Amino acid sequence: MYKIVKPFLFLFKPETAHHLALALLTIQVKMLYIIGLLKSTYPPCKDRVKTKVFGLEFPNRLGLAAGFDKNGAYLDVLQFLGFGFIEVGTVTPRPQVGNPKPRLFRLKEDEAIINRMGFNNDGIDALAKQLKYFRKEREIIIGGNIGKNKDTPNENAVDDYLHCFEKLHEYVDYFVVNVSSPNTPNLRALQERGPLTEILTTLKEANNKKEKQKPILLKIAPDLSFGQVDDIIEIIQETKIQGAILSNTTIDRSGLVADDEYVESIGNGGLSGKPLLEKAVALQKYFSEKSKGEIPFIGVGGINGPESAQQSLDAGASLLQIYSGFVYKGPGVIKHILKGLQKKESQLS
Repeated sequence: MYKIVKPFLFLFKPETAHHLALALLTIQVKMLYIIGLLKSTYPPCKDRVKTKVFGLEFPNRLGLAAGFDKNGAYLDVLQFLGFGFIEVGTVTPRPQVGNPKPRLFRLKEDEAIINRMGFNNDGIDALAKQLKYFRKEREIIIGGNIGKNKDTPNENAVDDYLHCFEKLHEYVDYFVVNVSSPNTPNLRALQERGPLTEILTTLKEANNKKEKQKPILLKIAPDLSFGQVDDIIEIIQETKIQGAILSNTTIDRSGLVADDEYVESIGNGGLSGKPLLEKAVALQKYFSEKSKGEIPFIGVGGINGPESAQQSLDAGASLLQIYSGFVYKGPGVIKHILKGLQKKESQLS
């Protein structure tokens, strides 16, 4: 069905197509539910191989990355597609509109996306309310990706992250600290040792005071030098947070098939999708080797099928996330990846 609908969706601007696709998906899932064909179309995620990471038991290893459903508005639909977990956000303390449009661009030849959304979201109170409502009937692990408001100075960023952490703690299963988006001015400077240590230490101390502690992960950029990665590994070990997500989008434009003039005309933004795979896997391998495999992480970047998913697993990832591959391949890619990974495991066992 997605192969039929995709050409129609791609006639619209990417951001419009995103909302339209979610609306159509909502209609389809509800119709399948009514006529009793939902489970045969989208097999329940609990039927897949379970994986225990970060102290949580995931129904399967494939999740939906942050950014797709920032405000948790479509969780009641997305939970039925076969994902093992879904990450909402990035969310900020106060609502913000994000960067001016257009801010989302397709590179069809590369199966890639460039975005400079700028943490557009309805704010932490709206997300907490949505998750409180959803909690009554959810069947899936939910992660909360948290950030800072654009107008919050970096020296006060820790307050924004702590505020989001406190507001969401009751409603999510794990947290992701996003200091690596290229679309908020100076945000990536928070990956430096001083500010990053302060943010993670503050969140860890707040977590320790909770009756039920939640795993805290750090999402980093694929454009860091190996020296910077070494520092981040040390900070993760020192602050004793539970893991990482490797990686965010890249500002690198090398190796693209798309016309150079068109890419240049797009301007700034983070690149995701198929071209990111090699860079993401290289980071994952280095991170795994340097940390001696002692820091579990979620592999994301360029995953669009079983082969690319396996590359991240081979690089040391414990779990996987997809975003651009989901946009280009549609909901069927979830079952395709999970079946491919299961087949690989059965061959090795």
